[in-house]
Amino acid sequence: MGFSDFITLFFLVAAVLIFLQLRSVLGRRTGNEKPPFDPYSPRDVAKGPVTDDNKVVTLPRRSETEDDENRFAEADALAPVDSALNGSLREVMTRDPSFRPKEFLNGARMAYEMIVMGFADGDRKTLKNLLSKEVFDGFEAAISEREGRGEVVKSTFVGIEKADITQAGIRDSEVQITLRIVSQLISATYDKDGKLVDGDPDTVAEVDDIWTFSRDVRSRDPNWKLIATESEQ
Repeated sequence: MGFSDFITLFFLVAAVLIFLQLRSVLGRRTGNEKPPFDPYSPRDVAKGPVTDDNKVVTLPRRSETEDDENRFAEADALAPVDSALNGSLREVMTRDPSFRPKEFLNGARMAYEMIVMGFADGDRKTLKNLLSKEVFDGFEAAISEREGRGEVVKSTFVGIEKADITQAGIRDSEVQITLRIVSQLISATYDKDGKLVDGDPDTVAEVDDIWTFSRDVRSRDPNWKLIATESEQ
């Protein structure tokens, strides 16, 4: 055997010994190995805590009692618990689970401004979307009479000072909510010659209205319509 053959045999034996040593270490399971990564498996975060018997622990849900206690909090904030109005609001919220008094008030305030300015501007399209047929017919008749006389209304909506629910109830499937709205408005009406015939362009007037909005709880349409108006003197 030549010297070169001896060197080759030496490295071959060394390689075999190293392989056996690595195999004895890498092939041994310690119990701490991580499972192979599966890109299609749910992440551990979504699995939730697990008990010793490998059953998923379901997080506690809010109890029905807690729901009942908090359900009418908005009604209680708007009217004393033992009052007729509070009872009516609770009845509406029971029949129409989507009804939230605070959200309704915010929407009613916006609708009020749109209706007041829509009437002043003669905007029939806007009014038709916000009024019941009977109320729209009355508004439209007043606008037509005004236009027939050649009169023009110039109004500036200053804001709503107060908006309170005064009555609530359900007739058949129709929810009706009545509000007292106190607003501030600058309004002046001019004839066809530009002469002031009503109002004051330099004075902020306080307007006190009683408006009733309605919505059919059977309808998928979430919008309310104005069904009655009157002014409180």
